[in-house]
Amino acid sequence: MRSVQFPVTLGFIAVSVLVYLLMTIGDREAVLRPLLISEYLRPTLPEIRAGQVWRLFSPMFLHFGIFHIVFNMMWTWELGRIIEHKQGKWLLLLVCLLSGALSNLAQYWISGPVFGGMSGVVYALFGYVWIQGLTNRKFALALNPAIVYLMLGWFVICWTGLLERLFGLSVANTAHTAGLLSGIVISFLYTIFYGQWKRLR
Repeated sequence: MRSVQFPVTLGFIAVSVLVYLLMTIGDREAVLRPLLISEYLRPTLPEIRAGQVWRLFSPMFLHFGIFHIVFNMMWTWELGRIIEHKQGKWLLLLVCLLSGALSNLAQYWISGPVFGGMSGVVYALFGYVWIQGLTNRKFALALNPAIVYLMLGWFVICWTGLLERLFGLSVANTAHTAGLLSGIVISFLYTIFYGQWKRLR
C-alpha cells in the first residue's frame, strides 16, 4: 500500500508533528492556548459557544513528550490506513472527528481543559478495526490477538495510575475510554446499516 493512498491518515500525522515541533522550538504558550478545548473550567466552553468550533477537535493534535507523540503516531498510521484503504478516507475522517470530539468533551468534563493527544482517537481506531474484523465479513481483516491484548492491557495499566505514580505521567484515561467506546459503537453501526443498505439494493 503506497503512502499516497492515505491522505487522511498522513494529514492527521503531519498536523500533529507540526504542532509538536512548534510547541518544542517556538512559543509553547502561543501554540497551546488556541488549541486547548478551552482556557477555562468555568464558564463551560465559552470559546466554542462563541464560534471557535475547532477547539472540539484541536486537542488531539497536542502532544507533551516524544514518547507521547511517537506512540500515538505509530498507531494512527497502523490503524488509520487500514480503515482508509478498506472503507475510504471519508469514513476514516468521520471516525476520527467524531471520536475526537467525544473523547475531548468527556476528558474536559472529568479533568478540566488542560489535556491533549491523539490517544482517544487511537483507541477509537482500534475499537473500530477490532469490531469490524469480528462482525463484518467484507472487512476481511482481523487484528492479531497480540495487538488486542497489548492495547487492552495498556488501557488497563493506564487506569491503575501506575504510570502517574512511578513516572509522573498524566494520562487522559477518560479520553481513552470515550474513544474506545465510540469506535466500537461506530463500528457496530456501520456493520448494521451497511448490511441493511446492501440488502435493499
